[in-house]
Amino acid sequence: MASEGQRTLLGFDFGTSYIGIATGQEITGTASPLKAIKAKDGIPNWGDLEKIIKEWQPDLLVIGLPLNMDGTEQPITARARKFANRLTGRFGIKAELQDERLTTADAKAQLFAQGGYRNLQKDNIDCQSAVLILESYMESLYS
Repeated sequence: MASEGQRTLLGFDFGTSYIGIATGQEITGTASPLKAIKAKDGIPNWGDLEKIIKEWQPDLLVIGLPLNMDGTEQPITARARKFANRLTGRFGIKAELQDERLTTADAKAQLFAQGGYRNLQKDNIDCQSAVLILESYMESLYS
């Protein structure tokens, strides 16, 4: 495993229908969208996830933690925690949770600025949200 500051990260925007995935590099502090995978009631195709994890070989997984604006938990918060625990259990890679408040709104704004309404497809939004989750995680390491 790479040392902190040089790790490869995978970020996840957990949802019950789709899970957005992004990859990030701590050395540059940047993240890029990968893809969104379908989920059935929050359960992904584990084989699809395994392929992504084998390809990218991340040192750390960062899962967005959905919270209400006042910081309280909502029903999906526990499901995101469970998803993080399952990732660690299945793949043996440490998972961290990152506050994801406002990432969807920010993702939509960025995507619209880049390509207008045609860029606001669901998988684009989920992946861009995962990018923002990863970038905010990396920023929190150095603030």
